[in-house]
Amino acid sequence: MDRNTVIGLLIIGALLVGYMFLTKPTPEQIEARQRMQDSIAQVKMKEDSLAKIQIAMQDSLEKAQEKEIIENHESLSQEERDSLNALKLEDKYGIFANAFDSNDDGFTIIENNKMIIKVSNLGGKIASVELKDYKTYYQDPLILYKNDSLSTFGLELFVAGKSIITNDMYFAPSTKEDTIKVVDKEEKLSMRLKAADDKYIEFLYTVYPDNYMLDFDINFVGLQNEINTLVNSYANMRWEVKVPRLERGIDWENNNTTIYLKIDKDIESLNAAKAKDEFKTSGSAHWIAYKQQFFSSVLIADEALSSPVVNAEKIDDPSGNYLKTFSSTFSIPLENAEKQKVGFRMYFGPNKFSKLKKYDIKLEKLVPLGWGIFGWVNKWIIIPIFNWLGGFINNYGLIIFLLTLIVKIGLAPLTYKSYLSSAKMRVLKPQVDALNEKYPKGKEMEKQQAVMALYKKAGVSPMGGCLPMLLQFPILIAMFRFFPASIELRQQSFLWANDLSSYDAIVEWSTHIPIISTFYGNHISLFTLLMAASMLVSTWITSRNQPQNNSMPGMKFIMYFMPVMMIIWFNKYSSGLSYYYFLANVLTILQTLIIQKFIINEEKLLAQMDANKKKPAKPKSKWQQRIEEAQRAQQQKLQQQRKK
Repeated sequence: MDRNTVIGLLIIGALLVGYMFLTKPTPEQIEARQRMQDSIAQVKMKEDSLAKIQIAMQDSLEKAQEKEIIENHESLSQEERDSLNALKLEDKYGIFANAFDSNDDGFTIIENNKMIIKVSNLGGKIASVELKDYKTYYQDPLILYKNDSLSTFGLELFVAGKSIITNDMYFAPSTKEDTIKVVDKEEKLSMRLKAADDKYIEFLYTVYPDNYMLDFDINFVGLQNEINTLVNSYANMRWEVKVPRLERGIDWENNNTTIYLKIDKDIESLNAAKAKDEFKTSGSAHWIAYKQQFFSSVLIADEALSSPVVNAEKIDDPSGNYLKTFSSTFSIPLENAEKQKVGFRMYFGPNKFSKLKKYDIKLEKLVPLGWGIFGWVNKWIIIPIFNWLGGFINNYGLIIFLLTLIVKIGLAPLTYKSYLSSAKMRVLKPQVDALNEKYPKGKEMEKQQAVMALYKKAGVSPMGGCLPMLLQFPILIAMFRFFPASIELRQQSFLWANDLSSYDAIVEWSTHIPIISTFYGNHISLFTLLMAASMLVSTWITSRNQPQNNSMPGMKFIMYFMPVMMIIWFNKYSSGLSYYYFLANVLTILQTLIIQKFIINEEKLLAQMDANKKKPAKPKSKWQQRIEEAQRAQQQKLQQQRKK
């Protein structure tokens, strides 16, 4: 990083700050949004309070009834006890009481070429999903989705005056087979919560041979007179799971594990860094995704998920098996009809950009490629080159090397222009120093005008090295987002790194060291050290060829301090990313030496600039005239202030 680099970064920062300032909401919009949120919160508080009161009253009534039954239980015959138990079930579950006769805790497995899906009779829900083509970092079966006894997936609704929670009720499968193989065509599994043969709630799963996506339909049959749609025209659905750990670096995986929603055309997400975060809206969502670093579980609605509320909370799990608890609730409409179908799709699979993009519902946003121009660079330049190289090369270390080489060759003209600008400034340094000595203190404006006139005559632009840096900056940031998000690098080994998507530890320790373990980690990554060393060498070569700038005395310290900070920042990052930056620095060093030794001759460059001075001056543009007028006005103002 040289002076032009720092100036470029400062300009980019100013542009970003300006953009944020111009696009920030007005005070009226903020106030209106706050009023809306306060109104929603008040309504939710009232609803929660009412629900708690109802639950408390129901619990008190049930406890009183249970106490009375226990007192008289010993005097009852077996037949009377069975009748009493049947009455209790009917009182609690209404018309679905018969669904509890068997209490069958069994499972039905549906297996295609990509997944092994286990569906539980309890709740009729998906109990687990195993991805056949992937393993965890420790080479265990990759169970992406596990809905255990503490998790929830089901409806909450009123049927025949009773509150029904399907998650706690038993469904009957449509087959007696333990496993359904999906080979040539799709297969269906029906799970029914029956009140009678012609009255039931059905969860219908349709699985396809070579797809991570399955259809999930909820069918209400014969319940039009049982569901009071005049009072409750909707049913609530709740989905809650504990997210398992799948990768090596738990901190990095945690920071890339969160909930995404598609709200209209926008993609919203919770803050993965927070210990607890929530998002709610009175609108509707198209899909809700429980996203991990490289895999996601997504529920997609055919119509809409009304008034979704999503929560994410970190789990303090000493075993390290789980990362967070994800939960979401939303509403689905109910109709006064003999048959009603509510359609969904469910995706359980990898966060691979090309695969997700084919579904054409913006699922590719689950791959964090960066916003704005950084995302465009990844989508239209980096990913096509990366996939093209991957089509005929199996070694991803070699692919990264070739990708780096292609990018550096593409940026070579900009690198040359940046070096040429630095060389021009360097050879003009003695003449600039002479002008600085010529004008005493108090005549800074005249000195600046003289220096600018010198640059103009010699054909030098002070910002000539900054513009090439600005054009290279999007690729620098794009790569920072691309490598950690690339599932292609997952568990791909190269040299001493056994997983290019995680850190490459050459030394590890288990002892927790305060501050060091938190910020640096319990390991040393060799590619990070090599990246920092190459950055230090590149900085030294660049600064050696830069003209000294006494007006920025702290610049040299910043330039040499950055490699030290990189060691801390990148130690937990993807080793593929550190490897790329190491290669980029080495190639930059080689480019600089080649340009310096064989392409640019500073003596000839100085002679050319001296010849430029003898040429007739070009007419000033209107913009230059305005700048000079502003400078003269500023100079006059300063002189008047000195006289006072």
